This record gives sequence, structure tokens and C-alpha cells, in this order.
Amino acid sequence: MSSFLMSKIKAKKSLIAVACFSAIALTGCGGSSSSDDVEVEIPVVETPVAVTYEYEISVTNLTSNQPLSPVTLITHDDEFMPFSIGVTASSALELLAESGDNTEVLALESNIDSASDSAPLAPGSTYTHTLETEDTELNLSILSMLVNTNDAFTGLNSHDLSDYSVGDEKSLRLSVYDSGTEANSEVDTTIPGPATMGTGEGFNVSRDDIIDVVTMHAGVVSQDDGLTNSVLSASHRFDNLVAKVSIKRIK
Repeated sequence: MSSFLMSKIKAKKSLIAVACFSAIALTGCGGSSSSDDVEVEIPVVETPVAVTYEYEISVTNLTSNQPLSPVTLITHDDEFMPFSIGVTASSALELLAESGDNTEVLALESNIDSASDSAPLAPGSTYTHTLETEDTELNLSILSMLVNTNDAFTGLNSHDLSDYSVGDEKSLRLSVYDSGTEANSEVDTTIPGPATMGTGEGFNVSRDDIIDVVTMHAGVVSQDDGLTNSVLSASHRFDNLVAKVSIKRIK
């Protein structure tokens, strides 16, 4: 073999050796890695736990013969009020005040939370609900129809809950309002409650009350007081304070 060819072979072997040595320095040549594994500690991101606040709300019917339609509770910010004296009733309030139907009130976009009893509240009975919320800056409103009337309702209007501390409790009395959407005729075809065995029409889209704004209710006249066409009796009369509300922050 010529000396030239031998020198070429030696040069090639030298290059291979250098390459293998370089590879060994990094990962090893032709074998598994012998470098130590490096453990990287990944920080754990904890999800904040939502803080909830709880209020126990009780509504008691104080009337002698006026069942209240399923008690409706809504919470909302202070920019909303479900009703105002001297202001035309909303369609949601009209539906509730004439028929006891609270579906539109429960669906209001302004609601933060909402709840409803499942049945009318009989005289002397109490409905209790525990309201759970993550909001501290909110108002509570309560609405219910006096079902042996044309369009009388009772309610708590935008009661501020933000200043309640745990253990705080308040007791309130609710007045009666006239939605101003239906004339107080007291005839059997217009009252949806048990006084007419549920045969009264209740809600009607036409508004035949000439006032057409929310007012304090003047009370039931009844046939016993000379309104001959009235289906109501003296037992259906009410004082202006018809319900008691107790609110207690429990958490």
C-alpha cells in the first residue's frame, strides 16, 4: 500500500476519533446518556376560593284571608328598583300584580340572584329561603300578589344588604300597593284567587285603571261594605301592613 494511501486512512481515523470524543463529551458515543437529570420545580398556581355570603330571609303572611302568590326574591344593584310610587308599572310587575305570575320578574336582566316559593303563601304561614351570593354590594327586593284582589301586591323595594355583618338581623313590615293596571272592580271574572275558586281571569294585557301608575292601595271594599257586585267579603279586607320580613346574615 502506498504511503499516500496510508496517510489518507490515518487522517480519516483521526477525524472519526475527534467526532466520537466530541459526542461523548455531550451525550456519549454509541451509549446511553450518563448526565444527571435536572429537576425543574414548577410553581403551583392556586385557584382563589370564592367567598360566599349567606342571608336567611323569612316572609310571613299577616292577613286573615289573603293568600300571597309565590313569594319572589331578587337581588340586584342599586340602579334598579322593581317599582316606584307614581311611576307606571313595568310589564313584569303588571303580570305579577294581576295574576301572581312571577316568571317575568325572575327573568329580569337586572337580577343578580333570584328565588321563588313553589306555592302561594297562606295566611299565617312563613316562607324561608337562604340566599347565597358572592356579592356584598347588592339590594334585596321581594314581590307577591294578594291573590283575592284585582292588582294589589306587597313588596320590599331595593333593601340594601351591604351593611349587614354576620349575625345582624332586621325585621320589616310590608305595605300593600296598587299596580294601577287594572280597575278594582272586585267582580268574580277579574280576581284569580280562591274567592272565585280560581275562575277569575287574572292578567289582561289591556290596562283599564285610569290611574295607570303605582300607588298605595286603598283597600278592599267588599260586598259587606256595600259594593254589591263584589265577590269579596269582609274577611278579605287587610290593613296596609300585610307581611313581615326577617333578614339575617348567617355567613
